[in-house]
Amino acid sequence: MSKKVAVVSLGCDKNRIDTEHMLANLISSGYEIIDDFDDASVIIINTCAFIESARSEAVDTILDMARKKRRKCEKLIVTGCLSQKYSEELIKELPEVDAFLGVNDYDKIADVLNETCEKRPVFIDGRERVFDQERVVTTPAHYAYLSIADGCDNFCTFCTIPSIRGKYRSRTLESISAEAKRLVDEGVREIILVAQDVTRYGIDIYGRYALIDLIKELTKLDILWIRLMYCYPELVSDKLLDEIATNDKVAKYIDIPMQHYDDGILKLMNRRSGSDMLEGLIEKTKQRKIAVRTTFMVGFPTETESEFEKLCDFVRRADIENVGIFAYSTEEDTPSAKLKPRVSKMVKIKRVKALGKIHLENVRKRNSLLIGEIIDVLYEDIDYDRNMFVGRTQKNAPVVDSVVYFKANFVDVGSVYKVKVTGYEDYDLIGEVVSEYSN
Repeated sequence: MSKKVAVVSLGCDKNRIDTEHMLANLISSGYEIIDDFDDASVIIINTCAFIESARSEAVDTILDMARKKRRKCEKLIVTGCLSQKYSEELIKELPEVDAFLGVNDYDKIADVLNETCEKRPVFIDGRERVFDQERVVTTPAHYAYLSIADGCDNFCTFCTIPSIRGKYRSRTLESISAEAKRLVDEGVREIILVAQDVTRYGIDIYGRYALIDLIKELTKLDILWIRLMYCYPELVSDKLLDEIATNDKVAKYIDIPMQHYDDGILKLMNRRSGSDMLEGLIEKTKQRKIAVRTTFMVGFPTETESEFEKLCDFVRRADIENVGIFAYSTEEDTPSAKLKPRVSKMVKIKRVKALGKIHLENVRKRNSLLIGEIIDVLYEDIDYDRNMFVGRTQKNAPVVDSVVYFKANFVDVGSVYKVKVTGYEDYDLIGEVVSEYSN
């Protein structure tokens, strides 16, 4: 078999890290990673199965890549969450696929490719995941995601992650610190901490929440920013907010998936937060000048127009910096799948648009007040259509949040510049560099 492998990574940043581990395993086994799927002898698709749209994307991608088996592709491998949850169905429905690997089996990828057996191998087992593996960082050189745990113990009624990823399992502080040091030594300036629940870090292995201890350890490194994603509201303590606000090496940013505001809906979701808690949490972040990113789910079963309006009013008042909105997706074998009445697809789409409009109005007002201000911007890319550089502030995470388009004579990727805001286009700011490095 030829040694050329092309990989598709779908889903979240946690999936990306899994893909990066798999790439390192392949390279160390003598395989060449290429971008041209038409020239690859092996195609691997690392899948997501969080919601119906993610599963549809995964299946569509598998079918698209299966067509290439008529050319040079000799093996098509499917890995990740879709394999973990639906292996029996996939084996029957997708005969084009040569092997399936689950979320704990990425280290077996080279062994699978080296096998020549006629029976399609399926590796879905209950063993503990191996954290300390080599990885090939696929993000731009100046930032990287760092997984601090896997699995989830929260059991939200709409979510399949616990059944796919298993119980919550923290990495040791020493293991995380060692990987972070390797990343920094390779030139990474921003480390983004991820897990299904970052705030729960340490409770399973240390008997206490140890996220602040981890942050303090990581800030000993020569790094620009540490960024926190996926922090559950009930575990965002005053001490954690103070650490974010006062630690120069922590981005003034926190991702807190709130999901809803109405107390009744939150209870049905098995969320441990309530409207009063969320109100207080937003107030505390504003006092400390910490930007918030959150996600809201609309169209959850039984959600009435009145309950949706409570959410709208909260979003309007809270003026949260970064908001993601998605419609509820019925996931089989979850408690919420049994709830009735269901909200129609048409109403869910209408509510997504309505809530998005409120958030956009808030963003436009906020951005208009920034015109003339000078802000720190991390340079990341070039937009050739606009003929402008592209960056972001520490109050925006890569990929999921807004950006800053700006003009400058010369800039280095991964460096921070003073940029004067001259305008905006909806979510994104426009400006020009007014001085050299701010860092």
